[in-house]
Amino acid sequence: MPIQREYRKLEGVEEINIYDMQEKDLFKYVDPVMEMPKIPFLTTLKNIPCDLDIFIPYNDGEDFIIQMLGITALERGNIRPSDVEGRLLSECSPGFHEILHDIFYDVYKNKSNRKLRFNYYHKDKLARLANVNVLYDMDKIIVISELRYTYDKNLESQKEHDENKANLIEYFSQTGSYYKVNDRYSWTQGIYNIINRPREENDEYYNIIFDLAIPEDRPLIDNIQKTLDSGRTSLESVIRIRTHDDILKHLDLNFYSKFDENGELISRYALIKDITKNSKRITRPVDFLLNGFKNSKKLALLIDPLNQKQYEYSEGFYNIVEENKETYSNRKVIIENIVEQDTVESFRKLFNREIDKLDETFTYNVKGNPNNQKICEIYIETFEFGQEEHSIGFLTDITDERQKQKELKEANEHQTVLIKEVHHRVKNNLQVLNSFLNLEKRAYKNQPNIIIDHMQSRLSSLALLHEKTYNTTDFKNINLKDYIEDQDAKLTTLIGLRDGITFTSEVQDDITLSIEIITPLLLVVDELTMNSIKHAFPDDWPNKTISKTFRKIDENTGELIIKDNGVGIDKTKKDMKHSLGCEIIKNLTKQLDGSIKYIDVDEGTGFRLLFPLTMEHTISQ
Repeated sequence: MPIQREYRKLEGVEEINIYDMQEKDLFKYVDPVMEMPKIPFLTTLKNIPCDLDIFIPYNDGEDFIIQMLGITALERGNIRPSDVEGRLLSECSPGFHEILHDIFYDVYKNKSNRKLRFNYYHKDKLARLANVNVLYDMDKIIVISELRYTYDKNLESQKEHDENKANLIEYFSQTGSYYKVNDRYSWTQGIYNIINRPREENDEYYNIIFDLAIPEDRPLIDNIQKTLDSGRTSLESVIRIRTHDDILKHLDLNFYSKFDENGELISRYALIKDITKNSKRITRPVDFLLNGFKNSKKLALLIDPLNQKQYEYSEGFYNIVEENKETYSNRKVIIENIVEQDTVESFRKLFNREIDKLDETFTYNVKGNPNNQKICEIYIETFEFGQEEHSIGFLTDITDERQKQKELKEANEHQTVLIKEVHHRVKNNLQVLNSFLNLEKRAYKNQPNIIIDHMQSRLSSLALLHEKTYNTTDFKNINLKDYIEDQDAKLTTLIGLRDGITFTSEVQDDITLSIEIITPLLLVVDELTMNSIKHAFPDDWPNKTISKTFRKIDENTGELIIKDNGVGIDKTKKDMKHSLGCEIIKNLTKQLDGSIKYIDVDEGTGFRLLFPLTMEHTISQ
């Protein structure tokens, strides 16, 4: 019964992940050490919407006697109350004694409370969770467990899917909102990301943002409050707050109020965005994501592009539309510079929510000048959750590709096919990234840093491929060594310097591959590398190294040996696990027409990948 623990700072909860728990791990039949008195109000306890477990400290907290277990625990163990009451926890349930003893002991000694979350996994999928409060009362340890939730992907509703997307957007863009109804506040998770603290019990009774305003902005807060109370339906303002960890932030506030016919407030909605700039260090999660696009001048990531105020664009956007980032205003008038009226009409439908997706290629007059035109591709997806609307998309400048296409068409019709295929590959790569992002949002929805690291690594590899390859016309003979050396340099910049990991590679000089092979090969290397970064190295692990060796086995087959010097894996499990990462690796290997397996190494973990050196090329030259 493998166990993992992690403390969630923002929620103030210790999360305990339990994998593949067996019935034998739950309870053993042992003799009681004492006879338990009858529990009063037993019928009442059975009808409350939570489980209640009671334990009596024994031998000054070295062990605990089970006085009562809730109905869920009894049902899962297929046992009767008389089978467990009066037994020592260490004897009756050694597995749970190991998990809970230190927590119970701390609560007993300090007369304190602890919040826990139990996540039960079956075959790497979340099967059940329980939110638990542990407290000390009446000289006993009381454990209160909220209702359990069983996850079944076949029953997952669209509302849950959209809520996950909304939370992810809020996290990346540092936005949040609140509703005020009947003088009580309801805060989204994005607000807690901004102020960097967990939810507290009394948050619904006061404005937790206004409470953090710096003294110089208190008069502004008072004026905002007076204006809102005067019956105004909307208001915009910017204030400064200082968080509990002493970080000064600038917040953009947008208030919307509803009043009845007598002028009494019905409800108030506020959208709040962290617009702090010029920080000496990146503190906003969205900056990590946008940073992956910082060297892309013709490709832009668009976060909430349909929101006139709460949007975030990578640098490539401003380069494409030739606007000053500091003075740019996200107004719909920019759409008037699009030449194709069909595309303008599609944008209108998107703004009016008549459609929820836009995928167009269009001509753009820069600043309205028909003599300065660019050919662009736009992809935007929109969705709603509650009263909140979000969107995400990509903007690509394909002017150069189209110009090359035109010139080649005039010279040779055959070369036109080449450029079209190149453009198709760029689009396919973006769709691959989007698919990976959607998969990992579900698998790592509580671990956004993993998503960011994975996406930055993939973006760097594909951007490198785009930069080095698409500026040439030779897609059959790409030197592998150049790519791997640059990939190591990118990984060192993104992750190595941060986590203390060294990346080394040895590549046979004469290995040249076609683009059909090198694209999935680089992605496989990325996934194997991220797998080692994630699993191989504890924080205090010395001399962290990930090494790669590429060589030819024969004229038709290449070999990659990739190893780390980390903690290694269970030697009895040599098959690829069914984790998300391993499934991605297997699918990419299949696309590569290769094979992969674990190999024995002196220390850490190693893989051997065999791949073809030649493959039928889809672009005729």
